[in-house]
Parts: sequence; C-alpha cells; structure tokens
Amino acid sequence: MNSYRIDELGAALRYVDLPGKRPVLFLHGLGSASSFAFPEIAEHPRLRHHRSILIDLLGFGYSDRPAAFSYSMHHQADIVARLLDHLKVEGAALVGHSMGGAIAVLVANARPSRVGRLVLAEANLDPEPGIVSGIVTQWQEEEYVESRHAVFVAQMRSRGFADYAQTVSTAAPVAMHRSAVDLIAHREPTFRNLLYTLPIPRDFLFGEENLADPDVKRLPQEGIPVTIVRGAGHDMMADNPDDFADAIADAIR
Repeated sequence: MNSYRIDELGAALRYVDLPGKRPVLFLHGLGSASSFAFPEIAEHPRLRHHRSILIDLLGFGYSDRPAAFSYSMHHQADIVARLLDHLKVEGAALVGHSMGGAIAVLVANARPSRVGRLVLAEANLDPEPGIVSGIVTQWQEEEYVESRHAVFVAQMRSRGFADYAQTVSTAAPVAMHRSAVDLIAHREPTFRNLLYTLPIPRDFLFGEENLADPDVKRLPQEGIPVTIVRGAGHDMMADNPDDFADAIADAIR
C-alpha cells in the first residue's frame, strides 16, 4: 500500500500500485474501496500486464478520514488529479464505478494530458438519488454520523450485501454523507454534459440487469460505446468479474 500526503489536510491518500505497462487507474463507488473492489480485476489475465493503480478515495478504504475535508466530488477529483501529477502518469485509462465514474469525469476534464481514456461503469451522470445516495441523504449529516450510519450498514447486511456492508462499515460516516449529498446535487455543467464534451475515447458499461436504463441507447448516440456485462447488476465487478475485466480490456485495447 502506497501513500500520497496531502499537507493542508494532514492526511494521506492510499493506493495500490501494481507494476506494468500502460497505467490503468481505478476509482470506486460510494461506500466501497478500490483496494477491495478491484484487485481481482487488476490481476485478470487480460489486464495484469498493465500498471494498475487502485485508489481509495479520502474517507474510504485505507485512506485517511480528515474531518475538515468537504468530500465533494470536485475536491476528491482534485486530490486524484494531484496524485496523477505526483506519479507523472500520461495517457492513463481511468476506470470509474458509480460515484467513482463521476469523479473520473472531473479528473479527465482537469488533467487532459494525464487521462487518455475513460471507462465508466454505471457512473452517476445526473443530479438524482441513486440506491445508496437516496438512502443516506434521507437524514441530516449530524443524525447520519451519530446513529444512522450503523443502521445503514446493518440494513445492507440484512439484505444480503455482506461484502458491501463490510466496506461501508470501514468508511467514515461523515464521508459517506457528504459524498452522497454532493454526488446528487444540482451542478452546471452536469457530469453528463462534461462527459459529452471530453475529447477522448469514452466507454460505458452496464450490468445486464439494468438494460432498461435509457442511457443504453442514449450514450451511443453521443459517440460513447456501451458494453453489457452479462449476468450482472450494478456491482458488476463482483457479479461477473471475468466479463467486467474483459469489457475493460476491450475498451483500452
């Protein structure tokens, strides 16, 4: 595990850096951690020759949890962009799942020389509640941090999402709430509008269970190819890791 120090926060961003050729960076979704969600993907036979960088966003996974941090998408993206500068990567493929996809769009916009391609897995594009963010934002920050975070973890575990519940349990409650609030907030331009204007190759992945999403047809009309991961829902890297890894490998080939 590697650390990138953020002096003004007195905190460290932590990431796994696996040696290889072309850099491929992974950004996780709300409540998850790249160090948990993506190791199997990075070690897939079609991806293991790449330099895979698995980033735990501040507040999640092994990264620090500074109380003074906003946990906004723009501030998370700024920290990731600074890490790319620190690592001196160029033309990287940036893979973002869910919330991580929204952050990936912001990073690509901020560092066009660092990011050469986006692969987004059911990324948040519009200011509307998702399955997790819709639950978390039912409460004000203080109530969520003091009592509802533990309730949410218990709910996820009782619904059969034991692995996700475990990663959420290690996340800072304040990071969960502030991230969820900002993720679904109205903003101009939207993540969607930024994605449409990026002058780099962009691919979008859907789990087969979510084929009713209108973006399955809408995104190709905007020049963004769509790939369906068979037998998978939103958590496609766990539902079908082989096809998920294949979809990434095909996109960055």
